[in-house]
Amino acid sequence: MSRPMLLVFLLLILIITSQFEWKQQLGTDVESPNVSQKQQQISKREEAVKEKIILSQEKNIQKLNELVRSLREQLRQCTSSNDSTNGNLNSLGDALIDLDRRPILED
Repeated sequence: MSRPMLLVFLLLILIITSQFEWKQQLGTDVESPNVSQKQQQISKREEAVKEKIILSQEKNIQKLNELVRSLREQLRQCTSSNDSTNGNLNSLGDALIDLDRRPILED
């Protein structure tokens, strides 16, 4: 081969290999935004799931608080009912004691 032909051949090889390198660099640059977009979508989904979990936990806490209030009210009603029942029993007991103390009238 002549010297100019060899130089042209080497120049062509250089151009072809440099284009392959550029395409590879462009390919990785194009893939990088896709990867970052996917990561952003994943992080958005994670945030949405976290928000749903927090909302459901808040709802559960509210329900538990309502149940506690209801149970406290029921307990107040039971204790007041017990107090009035005990008061009635005490007055009945006092009445029976009074009856026992009274002299029995004989016919």
